[in-house]
Amino acid sequence: MDNTERAAVALRQARRDRQPIPPVSQTHDIAGLDAAYEVAGSNVRARLAEPGRRIVGMKVGLTSRAVQQQLGVDQPDFGVLFDDMEYLDGDAVPMSRLIQPKVEAEVAFIVASTLSGESPTWSEFLCSISYALPALEIVDSAIADWKISLVDTVADNASSALYVLGHQPVALGRLDLGELGMQMSMDGEVVSVGTGAACLSHPLRAAYWLVRTMAARGRPLQAGQVILSGALGPMVPLKAGNVVHARIGALGSVGCRMV
Repeated sequence: MDNTERAAVALRQARRDRQPIPPVSQTHDIAGLDAAYEVAGSNVRARLAEPGRRIVGMKVGLTSRAVQQQLGVDQPDFGVLFDDMEYLDGDAVPMSRLIQPKVEAEVAFIVASTLSGESPTWSEFLCSISYALPALEIVDSAIADWKISLVDTVADNASSALYVLGHQPVALGRLDLGELGMQMSMDGEVVSVGTGAACLSHPLRAAYWLVRTMAARGRPLQAGQVILSGALGPMVPLKAGNVVHARIGALGSVGCRMV
């Protein structure tokens, strides 16, 4: 095995055993985004080899300008969502699947039609999106104490873990997504606030970046898939027993409880 495959195996084992590991950028000499995405891709293929596993969407990470500046990058990253990551509003979410989880409130989009061209236009993109939903993303890192570089989070599938979708889809034309206010509470206490503008200036811009990026890579998003467009406010650590609830303006609310 080369370094990228060894790093992929180390990350898989860390998640399987729920034991975080040191940054693979250091321990396995993984340098640069291309190598990091190779590590992530190896683990995507390993997951797809499991019986019944399939890709149901994508997530956008690093949509906060402040976080981009902190990591020295000028664009987001992406990760893959699998069918067993999805929960619905009000569900009990097992901590037994997680290592050191955190939660953030987001806008989710549902893809209506596949865009097969390499450079979809804005209008083509808008026609390909059917609805928006309030969502929670439960992020998790296999890297100890979340001491991640850009390379480490990309290699770890953009720190993807689980997500929770609201029940009621809302048509895009009825929303000003950039102006949406978000308030997330945990056990009845407000722990995070934000707006749609915190997500790459507008959640649709984040989703558009993802659609164009994946189309250029020859992996266009498919009809029915989910896009998690990025955090609207600060993420918050989770522990067993927490009850999380987020309201995202006119988009509605979504919540879960950790068990």
